Amino acid sequence: MADRVLFVCHANLCRSPMAEYLARRLLAGQSVEVASAGTDAIDGLGMHPYAMEIATESGADPAAFRTRGLRPEYLVDATLVLTATRRQRSICTALAPGALHRTFTLRQFGRLAAAAELPADSADDPLRAAIAAAAQARGRLQPTAPDEDDLRDPIGGTAADFRRCAEEIEQSLRPLAALIGAAG
Repeated sequence: MADRVLFVCHANLCRSPMAEYLARRLLAGQSVEVASAGTDAIDGLGMHPYAMEIATESGADPAAFRTRGLRPEYLVDATLVLTATRRQRSICTALAPGALHRTFTLRQFGRLAAAAELPADSADDPLRAAIAAAAQARGRLQPTAPDEDDLRDPIGGTAADFRRCAEEIEQSLRPLAALIGAAG
């Protein structure tokens, strides 16, 4: 079974779908599956139109995308859970306490992955090695202000707000992609 990254936001309309599609592009060629869900999502809705534009630019066709509400089994099955906010991280760990050590906010994990050092024997399971290396980096980094871990919700904003959000997502995903690439 392939490793899985689950992206979680509030409604699964904007941030987590954009992260899902951007991650698919950045992790192409790796044996990592990506998916998304929302803590308060209504199942079956289409992606927000501005998020759909960004997902399309990633080279995919998001027309079939449908929102889905977060379920404990999604968290249990995920190798790594990346949330848009600290609140959503708390909800995820309350639903699946066993996911605590592999659940981070996206921005938090991006900082940790950027500072991570991979062990020499990481080729067998690149995603798990990246998670372990990022977790070890936590002890070497200075803490940041709590709101620096949250990804602002662009809902109700302009296309430019969605683009800024997508740029933050991609900036946070690049260190993960680099770690997985270096491990594999």
